[in-house]
Amino acid sequence: MLNKRETHSCNNQVDAFAEALATAREMQQNWLTYGVDFVNFYVEDVDGDWLETWGNDEILGNSRLDAIKEFLVSDESVAVEVREHLGERSLFDFAVNLEESWRIFETNDRLSAVRRLLAGEGNSVDADDIRLGDLANTLVVKLAEIL
Repeated sequence: MLNKRETHSCNNQVDAFAEALATAREMQQNWLTYGVDFVNFYVEDVDGDWLETWGNDEILGNSRLDAIKEFLVSDESVAVEVREHLGERSLFDFAVNLEESWRIFETNDRLSAVRRLLAGEGNSVDADDIRLGDLANTLVVKLAEIL
């Protein structure tokens, strides 16, 4: 027999599903009635540049990302070594990915993510690559001081 908490939880899930289904049906009916103009009901500035600027608010005004970018272009020895290691790779893309990896709570997981970023996409991370490991560790320590 289900206890009251489990029954209440199931009822909440059913209610949430019913609400989502009703919303989807309303959207579908608006699409059938108004054609592609139905987006006017769901997007405030449909003719604006919202698609081109999608996600900019997450990148612009991000103080942690700004601090990482400032550090990466600085004359700090770690930053210089990172830039030399990256070579032709985009420093901005690296900074964005580095900021995302900084959201990882577990220190060892964060260090592994930074090591993978330094290795680059499509490159395997060699556990024995001491230079890459040292650079990742030094970078994480330095960013911990800054952030």
